[in-house]
Amino acid sequence: MIFSLLVQEGPVGRQSSHSAYRFACELIRRGHTLYRVFFFGDGVHNSTRLNCAAGGETDLPLAWQQLAAEHGIDLVSCVSSALRRGIVDEPQAARHGRDAASLRAGFELSGLGQLVEACLRSDRVVDFGG
Repeated sequence: MIFSLLVQEGPVGRQSSHSAYRFACELIRRGHTLYRVFFFGDGVHNSTRLNCAAGGETDLPLAWQQLAAEHGIDLVSCVSSALRRGIVDEPQAARHGRDAASLRAGFELSGLGQLVEACLRSDRVVDFGG
């Protein structure tokens, strides 16, 4: 079965992102395909390279990055949500006059069309944090 995930909460403060990550790992373990993880609203905080996990905490953005690299998973952060939260890639940084990008490698910024496509290509879309 092909799954996509919608993650709407950041990596700290609530369990939704961590639950989504554990769900993703379990899907893969059971032989399912994870097509795309779409980060929306505060969920885009999972895609910043600037957050640091406190001692003993799971570095959830790093965990997403590693899972995607290992299994070829598409990680997409909503560009509108990201811009509002100071998360930009190189083209957006240049476009908006910022001196550096803050998007973590392995993630991409894109619009809601990517979420629509994920819905069309997946057997199930599971929402975390909505």
